[in-house]
Amino acid sequence: MKLLLASQSPRRKELLTSLGFEFEVVKIDCEEIIPEHIKIEDAAAYLSDLKASAFRSLEADEVLLTADTVVAVNDQILGKPKDEADALNMLSSLSGRTHQVYTGITIKTADKVFTETDVADVTLDQLSGEEINYYIQHYKPFDKAGSYGIQEWLGMAKITNMKGSFYTIMGLPTHLVYKILKEISLT
Repeated sequence: MKLLLASQSPRRKELLTSLGFEFEVVKIDCEEIIPEHIKIEDAAAYLSDLKASAFRSLEADEVLLTADTVVAVNDQILGKPKDEADALNMLSSLSGRTHQVYTGITIKTADKVFTETDVADVTLDQLSGEEINYYIQHYKPFDKAGSYGIQEWLGMAKITNMKGSFYTIMGLPTHLVYKILKEISLT
């Protein structure tokens, strides 16, 4: 079987490699818009499935992996920030609060589709304006849902508690990916 990873995320590539899989990175052009009727806890799975559906037909020996991560606080989804001001607003809204990180994955073969979501609760300590500006300037979190990466300075210095998988927060629930790929005999 040939594994195709439809993600430009360096973190997802690193995690899939660390799991021991060989894969080819493919690109999917898909407008990622969450309809208003989708529940927050279903949004990441909806987006990963949307991406998988937008990909070409798979050959019998191909397996496609798509993923999406959303951060939610106070019943609001925080996507990727548009600019520095948006990142500042997002990080300010997460400061001193517990939020949820949902990562949805879709694994698709020529005849089957598996879609699952994992969730983790993350608590951030209070963030000062100076700390937020430092993080934005030094880490440029514009490609990250919620404007932060757990593996970077903000995660190391300011996460006080988490419940769930570190890797789900990082953007790929590796335990789910491994389980499904094992079920379809890719391991």
